Amino acid sequence: MEGKNCIITGGNSGIGFETTLALAKLKANIIIICRSQDKAEAATKSIRAKSQNNNVDYILADLGSQKSIKDAAKYVLKEFKRLDVLVNNAGTWVSKLELTEDKVEKQFAVNHLAYFLLTYELLPALIKSDDARVICVGSDSHFHGKMHFDDLSLGKKYHGLRAYAQSKLANILFTYELDRQLKSKGLNHISVNCVQPGLVKTDIGLKHTISLHGLAWRIRRMGGVSPAKGAETSIYLASSKDVQGESGKYWDKCHSKPSSKRSYNKEDALRLWNISKELCGIKNYISPLPLENHL
Repeated sequence: MEGKNCIITGGNSGIGFETTLALAKLKANIIIICRSQDKAEAATKSIRAKSQNNNVDYILADLGSQKSIKDAAKYVLKEFKRLDVLVNNAGTWVSKLELTEDKVEKQFAVNHLAYFLLTYELLPALIKSDDARVICVGSDSHFHGKMHFDDLSLGKKYHGLRAYAQSKLANILFTYELDRQLKSKGLNHISVNCVQPGLVKTDIGLKHTISLHGLAWRIRRMGGVSPAKGAETSIYLASSKDVQGESGKYWDKCHSKPSSKRSYNKEDALRLWNISKELCGIKNYISPLPLENHL
């Protein structure tokens, strides 16, 4: 990984922190995308010290804001003309219906649209890598998920778990459709995969939840694995030569496995793709590029 350029969202804590630390130890150049300056500064300082790698920096961005994502991407493209690894890791879980400044349900916005938009914005740099890897952190919660295309915000009957499961199903539908879209354009040097980290001892269920849901998460996560263990598959897909060229798959414990039946529905994937383009104001996700940019 020495000399490789990597972006990791939510790299200041949990799975994202451990992914960043591992890749930093392998001498990668890394920028983490975080929302809190205090947490970002503390995380980068800790990672630099533990890895003995000073090429670890951060950008502040609110992944619930499309403007903020675009601004962060512009900064990345100034720093990294070539991008080798993008780990779409940051996620959220909320108990009550919240809309972002873009009028999108918060979990759908942060857990799915941020993946979709950030990947799009960074494609010019990913294309310049001879082995670019996009990793989307999903969840087996998607097995309980369903795309509510007529009411994606679930405003008629909102429940945090239902919205979360939908967003995680969206992660896999996006992964599979992006893989198909890239291959249709001959961009076979960009791989895209989705990861199931398992039940991990993080604070995702505590930050924006009602007290009852927070208590339930505290009890449930007791049976989870450490963030370092949960990060292993992301690290493997980002760094291992064994998976070069592997794309369009769902991974768990460093092995690919079948995802839910709904996740293989190509019509749903394309419908989600087109809706996501519209919500993000994107006309051509993979624009025609000069041949030299593919090399």
